[in-house]
Amino acid sequence: MADRLTMQDPRQQYPQPPFPRQPQPVPGLAAKMDPVPDHGETSYRGSGRLTGRRALVTGGDSGIGRAAAIAFAREGADVAISYLPEEESDAREVIQLIEAEGRKALALPGDITEESWARDLVEKTVAAFGGLDILVVNAGRQQNRADISKVSSEDFDRTLKTNLYALHWIAQAAVPHLPPGASVITTASVQAYEPSAILLDYATTKAGIVAYTKALAKQLIEKGIRANVVAPGPFWTALQSSGGQPQEKVQQFGGQSAFGRPGQPVELAPVYVLLASQEGSYISGEVYGVTGGAGIA
Repeated sequence: MADRLTMQDPRQQYPQPPFPRQPQPVPGLAAKMDPVPDHGETSYRGSGRLTGRRALVTGGDSGIGRAAAIAFAREGADVAISYLPEEESDAREVIQLIEAEGRKALALPGDITEESWARDLVEKTVAAFGGLDILVVNAGRQQNRADISKVSSEDFDRTLKTNLYALHWIAQAAVPHLPPGASVITTASVQAYEPSAILLDYATTKAGIVAYTKALAKQLIEKGIRANVVAPGPFWTALQSSGGQPQEKVQQFGGQSAFGRPGQPVELAPVYVLLASQEGSYISGEVYGVTGGAGIA
């Protein structure tokens, strides 16, 4: 793992392609990736910016959600993570890392495309922690398809339910529990602005997440609650190796960025912490691009 606090050339800070071929079945496991992503397991250092807060992070077993969950715990928050049952081995590692910080951890295995579960996981978090202050809706589905003819109705439906419907169900269930000062953070993508030809349904949902969150922010500020979007570029997560990209693109993933490498999930963690903390008190309705130099427009 890189030393994140020592000044260095960011282009050389983490692994660069080419990477090995590494196909995985959906949803994929971080532990089986080569190289294994840095989620902050040893590299993220906290400073108490979220002491006493209560957070729910969807997709918290691996990738961006895992990095946010680890960082939140290191900053002093209790953290619940939702994930698919197939991701249990990755999730167990995150639960152990949260508890190692002396914080409460809650494991929530289930499928957020089921409306009843999407709503129930909020209620379970509130019951376990006595409230909810930070909501990160991050879990996503990404499966590349070479041509529009290959995007089945089942594909389209499952991607929209995972990435958009679940966002609505979870946010709707969470808002009555959120106090003034609370924060909602969603995960979009550079795909919302520069969609890839092979990600028709995924890019559509990521643009939808931006619009939904900006509209939600206008409602929630009337309750003293902030809502913002993080829009990552190419980040090294199991989403890519489990069908998010063709294997030839996985092997060169991130190589086309200005940095010549993909981002590591821990490099997003400080943005989620900022948006969750009181240091972000005047930030709402914004989209934070972390794209390796590609920008968002």
